[in-house]
Amino acid sequence: MPVSRRLATTLGAVATTTLVAIAALPPTVGAAPADDARAAASWLAGQFTDGSLPGPFGGPDWGLTIDGLVALSATGVDDSTRRAATAQVAAHVRAYNSYDDWGIEGFTDGGATAKLLYAASAAGADPTDFGGYDLRAETLSLLAGADAGTQRGRVTSRTTADSGPDVGNTFDQSFAVLGLARSGDVPQDAVDFLVRQQCVAGGFRLYPDTADGPSPSCDAQPDATLDVDSTAMAVQALLAAADDGAAGAGDAARRGADWLAAQQRADGSFGGSGPTTGANANSTGLAGQALAAAGDDAGATRAARALAGWQLTAANGGKATGDAGAIAYDAAGLATAVAGGIGENERDQWRRATAQALLGLAQVPLGRIGLDLPPTSPTPTPTGTASPTPTLSPTPTAPTPTAPTPTAPATTAPVTTAPAPGGTATGTPPGAGLPPTGPADPTPNAPGLAGLPTTGPAIVGYVLFALALIGGGAALLVLGRRRRTT
Repeated sequence: MPVSRRLATTLGAVATTTLVAIAALPPTVGAAPADDARAAASWLAGQFTDGSLPGPFGGPDWGLTIDGLVALSATGVDDSTRRAATAQVAAHVRAYNSYDDWGIEGFTDGGATAKLLYAASAAGADPTDFGGYDLRAETLSLLAGADAGTQRGRVTSRTTADSGPDVGNTFDQSFAVLGLARSGDVPQDAVDFLVRQQCVAGGFRLYPDTADGPSPSCDAQPDATLDVDSTAMAVQALLAAADDGAAGAGDAARRGADWLAAQQRADGSFGGSGPTTGANANSTGLAGQALAAAGDDAGATRAARALAGWQLTAANGGKATGDAGAIAYDAAGLATAVAGGIGENERDQWRRATAQALLGLAQVPLGRIGLDLPPTSPTPTPTGTASPTPTLSPTPTAPTPTAPTPTAPATTAPVTTAPAPGGTATGTPPGAGLPPTGPADPTPNAPGLAGLPTTGPAIVGYVLFALALIGGGAALLVLGRRRRTT
C-alpha cells in the first residue's frame, strides 16, 4: 500500500476513534452547580432582616449572620444585602465575641474573634479597622505563647471567673489560620498547632481537649474521633497557609483531602461525627468545598450533585415551592418540607444548612472568597421569605434573659442552641468597614458569564482536532489518487 494511503487510513482511524471517545465522555458540568449556588444564596438573602439573620429564638444571630455573609460573598448574590450585613456585623463585634452586653466584662471569645477576622477579610472590609476594632491584632494577642508547651500557637479565649473555661475547637483554629493568612502573614506556631490536630490517618479531630485536659496531639489521644467538618475546615485553612509560605501546611492539607475523599459516600454525600454522622448538607457542603480547593474536581462535583438533590426547586418543591433555592439539612427534612412547607420552627435549620451547603455548590475555597470571582456576578431578586430593605444602621436587640452560653463560631450541624448575646456595641460607627462595591455585573442571561466554574474536558478542542484529522486524511486520499493517475 502506498505511504499516502497508509497514512490517510491511519489518520481516518484515529479521527474515528477520537470521535467515539468524545461521544463517550460525560457531559460537562459546572454551570449547574453555579446556578444552584445562586438560587440558594438568593433564598438566603431573602431571610435577612435589616442586615442580619435571626436565631431560633428571635433576634439577630451573629454567628449565623456571618455564615450568611460569607455565603453571599462567595456567590456574588445581592450586593446590597451583603453590604448591609457587613455593616451590621461590624457594628456588633463585641455583641458576638464578648459578654459585654451581659455585664460580664473581660471575656473575649477567641474563636469568635478569629471568625470575625476571616469574615471581614472575605467580605472585602478592612480587618484592622472593622467597626473600630483591629481584629488581626486581637487574634494575634489570643494565640498561646511559648510557655503553653504543646498548646503553643492555639487561639484561646480570654476568660474570667464568671465566663467559664475556654472551649475552643479545630473550627476556631482553622478560622484563625484563615483570617491571619488573609490579612497578612500567619504565624508558623498557629499552623503547627492546627497540624497537630491531624491524626496519622489524615483526618482532624474536632476538640483538642479531653476529660483529662489538653491533649498534645491527635495521635496522642487514643480515642480521637476524626471529623469530616473539622477536616474540611482544616484542609482549607492549611491550603491558605501554604499559599502564605507556611512550612508543612501543604503536605498536611493533601493528606487531609485524601482522607476526606475516602469518607465520601456512593451518592457523593458526607456525614459528620457524633449526632451528625448521617448524610447531611452541612458536612457535604464543607467537604465538597474542601475537595474543590484541593483540586479534586471529581469528588467536588459528586458532592455538588448530592447537595442539589436536597435543594428545593420550582419543580420538586410541593408545598415549599415558595422557598425554592433553600437546601434541606437531609433527605428527611426535604420530604417534610415538600409535604407541608417549611414551618417557622424548622426555618432556622434551613438557614444554617443552606449557608454552609451552598459553599459546596459555589466551590470557591474559603481562602479565596473575596479574592476570586464568584461563580457569577449578577444580583438575582431574592426569592422565598421577603424581608424589609436592609439598612446600614444597627438594630438594637435586647439580650435574652438567660445565663450566657458561648456560641460556637461555626455551626456544623443545625443543632438548636441559645443565640449569642444581643445588644448594640457602643462606639462603633454604623457602616464602618464597608467593602467597596464590586465590579459591574455582566449582562444577565448573557452566554459565558464571567467566572463560571467549568469542569470536565474541553470538548470543543477535541472536536476541532478530530475534524482536522478527517480533513487531512481526505486530502491525502485525493493526493494518492492523483499520483496513481499520473
